[in-house]
Amino acid sequence: MAGPVFSFRDPADGCGVLDERVLRFVTGANVEEFQAFLQSSVSRELEQRKLLVATRPLTEPEVAELSSQPEWEAFFGRQSAARFFEHERIPFPSYPHEWPAEMLWEAARLTLEVAQRTLAEGWGLKDATPQNVLFRGSLPVFIDLLSFERRPPTDPVWRPYAQFVRTFVLPLLAHRLWGTPLSQVFLSRRDGLEPEEIYRWCHPLTRLWPTVLSLVCLPKWLSGSARREAAALYQPRETEPEKARFIVESLFGRLQRTLNRLKPCRARESVWSDYMQTHSYSGPAFAAKERFVRDALAELKPARVLDVGANTGHFSVMAAEGGARVVAIDIDPACVGAIWQRARAGSLDLLPLVVDLARPTPALGWQYRESASFLDRARGASDCVLMLAVLHHLLVTERVPLDDVLALAAELTTDALVIEFVAPADDMFRQLTRGREHLHASLTAEVFEAAGAKRFAVVGAVALPETHRRLYLLRKRNRSA
Repeated sequence: MAGPVFSFRDPADGCGVLDERVLRFVTGANVEEFQAFLQSSVSRELEQRKLLVATRPLTEPEVAELSSQPEWEAFFGRQSAARFFEHERIPFPSYPHEWPAEMLWEAARLTLEVAQRTLAEGWGLKDATPQNVLFRGSLPVFIDLLSFERRPPTDPVWRPYAQFVRTFVLPLLAHRLWGTPLSQVFLSRRDGLEPEEIYRWCHPLTRLWPTVLSLVCLPKWLSGSARREAAALYQPRETEPEKARFIVESLFGRLQRTLNRLKPCRARESVWSDYMQTHSYSGPAFAAKERFVRDALAELKPARVLDVGANTGHFSVMAAEGGARVVAIDIDPACVGAIWQRARAGSLDLLPLVVDLARPTPALGWQYRESASFLDRARGASDCVLMLAVLHHLLVTERVPLDDVLALAAELTTDALVIEFVAPADDMFRQLTRGREHLHASLTAEVFEAAGAKRFAVVGAVALPETHRRLYLLRKRNRSA
């Protein structure tokens, strides 16, 4: 990662990345509560089940060694009285604006499970947002341990309820009703959607759907009185412990039933969701493509693979089944949701994300330091990059120069690139040009090879039968031995 990403929104602590290690400091009275949670049986259980990020305290010698690094002062130097901890490093951080709805639903389910399980041991969540969840491959993991606090047994209120609804439930509802992609929600709204927004978007008949009525219409209609009584809403309340526990557990049950109704049960149809069934390859051509990619992966044995333009994940799955840790990106949320479902069903180390390489996810947050850009996370993070049936889209649709595409590919991979060259005579290429074939008349396999030779050496190549396409296995000239 190019430079640390730093968390500062909780006044009790901060979290940053230093020397590829995820470090957290905790200050003041919060240290005792934080350590108590780490030592609790529920924390150990959730960590063993891989639902909670592994965490350990740093020793004084470790802190002394780390504090000698130049970056320490900028991020941790003023916290001399704090206690420091190290979290397990999740291999490739991702954010809600890069997830398909299936992954947001799974993150919501995890958050509820963690809240329910810790409630039984006397702990509660301060907040409930997708920002507290990362994905280890296809599996979600709760990462914000400072979200946990001791919960009075007489308290009948789950204070993160409104936040959970805004950041999980309403985005899932918008997706169910209109196919709203999560990027449309979270790139501009860190705190999700308000009921008033959904209400404005709804047809009058849609407002009668019970889920919309309870989650959107009633909060909208009661918002005036809620604002007048806002101060009283968050005042401490007490009741008998058994009754308080029953009220909160009943709320969790209602939220789980709501999530079940909003579960993305099947991928929406899209332009690309049926590509694997309707692609323009003949049987021999696709078999040759599969064989070439499989042989390349077997020869390279990459530990980390980035699949650009993964579609529904055919080759991503192939790489993951071969033992690689895979990040698969595609611009189509329906395709990415299908990849996640395949990865989860097969217990594969495969993280699918909704990312357009031509318009990659930007850095976000205060001074762009809260969420790193996709390219900052992806540069040098893979031993092998797959760019299959994507180059012509970048050249034609996005009008990115060939040399620029290859230059970025060389930054993304530390070693190999498996890339598909599509000649202008190809039917798909001609569909993309829409009568402007003359703009690409000079693009030939020889021109492609000459451009690639600046950064890569050709290790293998094959012409796909009955097509105007060639596959190449390229390796960087300056790769580490």
